[in-house]
Amino acid sequence: MLSKKQIKFIINLSQKKHRQLTQTFVAEGPKSVMDLVSAGLELIGCYTMYPIDELPTHLQILVSAQELKTISSLTTPQNLIGLFKMPKTKEIKPKGAFLALDGVRDPGNFGTIVRLCDWFGVKQIVCSIDSVDCYHPKVVQATMGSIARVHVSYTDLPQWLGESNLPKMGTFMDAPSVYDFHWPEDVILVMGNEGQGISSEVEAQLDGRLSIPKSDSPSGVESLNVATATSIALSEYFRTTIGK
Repeated sequence: MLSKKQIKFIINLSQKKHRQLTQTFVAEGPKSVMDLVSAGLELIGCYTMYPIDELPTHLQILVSAQELKTISSLTTPQNLIGLFKMPKTKEIKPKGAFLALDGVRDPGNFGTIVRLCDWFGVKQIVCSIDSVDCYHPKVVQATMGSIARVHVSYTDLPQWLGESNLPKMGTFMDAPSVYDFHWPEDVILVMGNEGQGISSEVEAQLDGRLSIPKSDSPSGVESLNVATATSIALSEYFRTTIGK
């Protein structure tokens, strides 16, 4: 049986301040937990209804279905919750393809974007301070283990962009088509907030603007989801730079 102290500790990890204070985050579901373990992240404990052969026995705590529901952040809990130590912050390497996120706050979008970067081989994401925490439980869930393979950092984004010598391209509704852009291998692609887009402070640091062209057919769609737009832009980057 879980103690009240254990329950409180796990539930508190849904809050950013407690994650930062303890340097601990939660992953839910067998795939997420096993992917993070395989990637070398430090598992400090896991809670499950059934023993799992692939995980160290001394780290497993058997719980009831009700206890699992109490500590889970999901509407329908999965049969495994893992607690992990946050990996040490890595130095940002000024080479290759970067994704920069300006005020992306939806955990589902953010997690999907991390997974997209993992798919397309983009290993570094630089975020504005007001972007959602990459260790938010819903972000971790949406990444499906990719959070272990993509380095996410937070900084004063306008300042960082201003100090970078790499070409910096941002996405907008009214700009030249992403399909006509000749992508360099080393580039920073900037994606903006779900509702407001790229801030004026960040826009001032950009070298160019790109858009994803819309069909001429009548449509009631005003804009694309930021994760969808990111997938299209990264796909174009990958298609035009592969083999260089």
